[in-house]
Order: sequence, then structure tokens, then C-alpha cells
Amino acid sequence: MDQKLKFAERLQAAMRDAGLEPRPAVLLNLFNANYWGRSVTFQAVSRWLRGESIPAQDKLIVLAGVLKVEPDVLRFGGAVRKSVREHQQRWAEGVGYLERETFDAFLQLPPPQRKLIREVILTFAQVHGSDAQSPASARLPDSDQR
Repeated sequence: MDQKLKFAERLQAAMRDAGLEPRPAVLLNLFNANYWGRSVTFQAVSRWLRGESIPAQDKLIVLAGVLKVEPDVLRFGGAVRKSVREHQQRWAEGVGYLERETFDAFLQLPPPQRKLIREVILTFAQVHGSDAQSPASARLPDSDQR
């Protein structure tokens, strides 16, 4: 499903959860009463609710505040937040002092050496059956190399 439509569904649900009818006129008045910038139009709010556009970040923060939801949850949904938490937890639990020390040393290396070390690690991971990408397929475009 399109990200804009998913956002519209979350926005409408947040309005209902706040005891509001998910109609453009309701959201327009609530939003403009709390936004410090230039007022938005009825058409803009209608596009948000129909899934035709997503508001800019400053407007998203105001929307989230007036609807009492987290901005990232309103924008991306709860599944993304859960995924990020799980990823952070995996790193917090699986990475000890020695690994952190190694990562810090790796980050201090110049880009050519980092690239070489990365390829060595990915080659070892591939040989030992890890889910890591192969060195050839895991290469970043030159513009992404640091």
C-alpha cells in the first residue's frame, strides 16, 4: 500500500482516538489553532486525510502534538518503531566491550582500510554460513564509501 494512504489511515485513526471526527474541517481548525506558521488550507488538510500527500515535518510534529501521538508513529506506524527497538536491543545484548572496542577502532581507519576490513569480515561470514551479504553484492556505491 502507498505510504501516503497508510499515513492517511493513521491520521484518521489518531483523530478518532482523540475523539474527533476525521473530517477536513475538524482537522483544519484544530491544526491552524496550534500551528505557529502560515495557516494551511482546507485542500491541504483534505489531501492529508485522503492519502494524497504527507505534511512537512514541522506540520507533522504539530499534528502529532494535538492528536497526542508520537510523530514517528503517526508518520511511519508502530511497526517501524517496534522494528527499530528490536534492532537496538539486539545490538545492546549481542555486542560486548571487545566488539565495541573493535568497532571504534574500525571507525578510526581511513576509508580504503575500512573497505578492505569490511570485505574480509563479509568473506569470513559467507564462508561460515552467516546471513551476511557476499562481499561483491554488499559493496556500497563509490559515493557512499567514506
